[in-house]
Amino acid sequence: MKVKKMLLAALILFAVNSFGQGYMGQDYSISPNVITTAVPFVSIAPDARGGSMGDCGVASAPDVYSMHYNPAKYVYLQDKFAAGLGYSPWLRKLTPDMNLAYLALAYKINDRSSVAGTLRYFSCGEIDFRDANNQELRKGRPNEWAIDATYSRMLGDYLSGAVAGRFIYSDLTQGVTDYSRPGWSVAADVGVYYKRQVEWFSSMDADFSWGVAINNIGSKVSYNQSSDRRDFIPTTLRAGAGLKLELDEYNSLAFNVDFTKLLVPSPPVIAVDSMGNPLHNDDGSYKIAYGYDNNVSVVQGMIQSFYDAPGYGWSETQQNYVHYGTFREELSEINFGVGIEYWYNNVFAVRAGYFNESALKGNRKYVTVGAALKYNVFGLDVSYLIPVNAVEGSNPLEKTLRFNLTYSMGGKKG
Repeated sequence: MKVKKMLLAALILFAVNSFGQGYMGQDYSISPNVITTAVPFVSIAPDARGGSMGDCGVASAPDVYSMHYNPAKYVYLQDKFAAGLGYSPWLRKLTPDMNLAYLALAYKINDRSSVAGTLRYFSCGEIDFRDANNQELRKGRPNEWAIDATYSRMLGDYLSGAVAGRFIYSDLTQGVTDYSRPGWSVAADVGVYYKRQVEWFSSMDADFSWGVAINNIGSKVSYNQSSDRRDFIPTTLRAGAGLKLELDEYNSLAFNVDFTKLLVPSPPVIAVDSMGNPLHNDDGSYKIAYGYDNNVSVVQGMIQSFYDAPGYGWSETQQNYVHYGTFREELSEINFGVGIEYWYNNVFAVRAGYFNESALKGNRKYVTVGAALKYNVFGLDVSYLIPVNAVEGSNPLEKTLRFNLTYSMGGKKG
């Protein structure tokens, strides 16, 4: 009965979310209302395991890369110490030298507590900076990095929690003008993770897990010394569930589903005159036709993100704003991923997944595949991304590869 209820609940959630995604994706003539943030590199899945399972990870089995998804998982690590190094060539269809590197360390203090830290470095490659007249100023190598640490602890027999702190530094302007400056932010993560063995299947052992985390709760970022306007960082709510089945002594199979939502205000629809020029209020700010002002505090922005979708979009076919509903647009802001992982004898694994984002909010839809190999204390993971909603060769994420090398010691058998 418990299994039936769980599956029914999952199907209802999937159907509701798919309705919102499908409704928004049917009319591609409506201009998208994408939520943009500063430092988007902290939202990129840095590991090949999660990257091959549809970017799922908030409730999957813990590993050294758990910081990105849910730091509360670290206390469930089987290893006393683990280290991981990740690398991914990024957007190679746009530039040949952009990449993401990731270093993760985790230490299990005892059966009830763990600590971990990570360093993420994103290189934008060599860029030509030019002025308003398209004259070259100089060359630069913009880069961004983030360093963080967490403490994870058991809160009960099956529930763990964690708090993480993060410092984010973004040097995109490289001091090319006198008024530009690097952006920085201080942020935090909070998460909980639940895992226990269940007796839902008479013929095999099974572990059920769920997790909830809020990542990147932090200060806004500004790159301009002369501007009062600051941009939100990608504060993200993650929630998901996982089920791992021990098929027999040598084979296991795990299923995961993740739902994610940016806790960042939606851009409002700006009022325009008959010529299409934006209208202004008396104080010089833009006049809002639909939605809410998104120049608010971090806390207010997190709360407002649940109800501020304009529900209107510009239709190219009708040459007018069309109403599709605030609730439906709020649903379209929820992305989902599904993933599956098969292990043979805890030595070799194959993985696959799917990630979906509404056409109104960015239209990222892709299939992911990957594999892993463990030998003694070392592990090697690789993943590959395949877009499913674009003409071949037109999606910059196409053929994205991720590589991870992992070292662990002091682990428990099995």
